[in-house]
Amino acid sequence: MILAFQLSDLITIPFGYLLGWLYQLTSNYGLALILFALLVKLVLMPASAKGKKSTMKMSRLTPQMNLIREKYANDQQKMNMAIQELYKKEGVSMTGGCLWSLLPLLVLLPLYSVVRQPIIYMLHESLETTSTIMNTIKEAMPDLVNGNNLFYEQMLAAPLLPQFAEELKGIVSNPQTLEGLNFQFLGIDLAAIPNIAIWNWSKYDWAHWGLLLMPVLSVGSQFLSMFVMQKMNNSLVTNEKGIQDQEAAKESQMNKTNKTMMYIMPLMTLWIGFTVPAALSLYWFIQGVVTTASDAYLTAKYRKIYDAEDAERLQKALEAERLEMEKERLRAQKRAENPDGITENTSKKKLQKAQQREEAAAKAAAQREYAAKRGLLPEEPEKEDTSLSGIPSRPYCKGRAYNPNRYHRED
Repeated sequence: MILAFQLSDLITIPFGYLLGWLYQLTSNYGLALILFALLVKLVLMPASAKGKKSTMKMSRLTPQMNLIREKYANDQQKMNMAIQELYKKEGVSMTGGCLWSLLPLLVLLPLYSVVRQPIIYMLHESLETTSTIMNTIKEAMPDLVNGNNLFYEQMLAAPLLPQFAEELKGIVSNPQTLEGLNFQFLGIDLAAIPNIAIWNWSKYDWAHWGLLLMPVLSVGSQFLSMFVMQKMNNSLVTNEKGIQDQEAAKESQMNKTNKTMMYIMPLMTLWIGFTVPAALSLYWFIQGVVTTASDAYLTAKYRKIYDAEDAERLQKALEAERLEMEKERLRAQKRAENPDGITENTSKKKLQKAQQREEAAAKAAAQREYAAKRGLLPEEPEKEDTSLSGIPSRPYCKGRAYNPNRYHRED
């Protein structure tokens, strides 16, 4: 077993056991790697769903973010605060989509160790035993490993293990190790590193052309995946009424970043594909195809939810617009009825007093009606103050009832 333990072994050891088990199940390294890629994608599906949901939410906020950037174009601090407040209100994480999208890379790095060191991780031999195996094979085949392929010596030695079964019988701890590993898949050696030699193209057969095709296929699947994802994200950008906004989608920062990455990532994939064994290009190709399919599925799933929200937003916007038009119609009608702009006093206190007077008058009328039916004499109402001023204690003050002829003497 593996004696030297590192933190990375928390991932590489389980990956090695899984890939080894799939190889024993299928007896085909390429098919085992494809099943491994599918299982990894299935395990990471919840994380992919969270990342997709976060990305879709950010895409939908693009028009609002553009308005914020226009409003605070000269104040970066206020712009950042407003964007953070918008994210907080909508429940969107600024780094959520990026973090979840990095998970496939975290899988690729440990897988690279598993592919590069199959005797340790797939056949489960210790470092000491692996070193002894390699020394035994190198002594018999000194030209097998050189400076160019020293880093992948275990991949070169793994298919040769059955030839050294007698020499290694007392060394290996796992009898299955002596069976070795077969890296052939559809006539392609997945342990080989693609190499372009233009001057030898006329001598190339399917094994060489297929090997060169692996990085190209991985690049194509990566480009297709990012292209489809960008198109789907742009289709989710809607304005405040829930209507699709293509202009805002094109001008969004996310769209510009994705467009840049759509060309940079495939170029990096192509370069890496010609520096590592073809097995990793096969894994990358399968990941790209599966990612495209899963992205389409998740987009369709969450689009139904967001389309319902957009329909609700559109309904609210139309209702608000209808109410505003009705208010404007009423204002126009009032202006037409009263062109001079003179309106009666409708202060709250006066309206309350008028209502109280109406209630008192109605109550008095009811009492009189009741008294008339019972034949009762109605009570004499209190004599109203008839002073000219309307103020009993000050009959001659100038007030509402001021009479300028009060002191006029008749001849």
